[in-house]
Amino acid sequence: MVERQSPLEPEFHVGSHGNFEHGVEIILTETRPGSIVQLAAWPGEEKKLIAAIRSVTGLALPDGAGGGLNDGVKSVFGFAPGKFTVADEAEGLADAFAKAVTPAIGTVTDLSHGRTAIRIAGPKAEWVLAKFFAIDFALPAFPVGAGRSTTHHDVFAQIQRTGADQFDLYVFRSFARSFWKALCHASEEVGYEVQ
Repeated sequence: MVERQSPLEPEFHVGSHGNFEHGVEIILTETRPGSIVQLAAWPGEEKKLIAAIRSVTGLALPDGAGGGLNDGVKSVFGFAPGKFTVADEAEGLADAFAKAVTPAIGTVTDLSHGRTAIRIAGPKAEWVLAKFFAIDFALPAFPVGAGRSTTHHDVFAQIQRTGADQFDLYVFRSFARSFWKALCHASEEVGYEVQ
């Protein structure tokens, strides 16, 4: 695996922070997947792209924007009609999709070098994220596996719920440090731990 320096490094301070005297209610970390790929289907080719996603990842993605799955190693979610984000702990996902997704089906864009993956977990994860995004983060409205794309000021974010109290956020590397600092600040009130 090619080790890339994290854009969070100068602001990534392991340990407990904020108001944690009554416990830590937020866990923040950078997940560092080996591959992050964006896939887009041409109109009418969505089902073929979903089949290609299943053949490469083994994940049977539900049809439609917003649906997704996470198996702990790989994750995939639709963030717009015919558009999907796929992440894998291993490298080489873009090459695998380049073989499975023909130019007649759609496009494959390797974003591994251009995105930072941040995980927020804990009983107050929905509450902290609601400070940033006008999205209903409640479990019935945003089920496990589902994904959304949105912005906070000028920071574009793709968000996938990867557990009952856990979300993975994909942001541009150039905005990652600024967004991380804001996320830490928003978590201070309830106490957070950086791992």
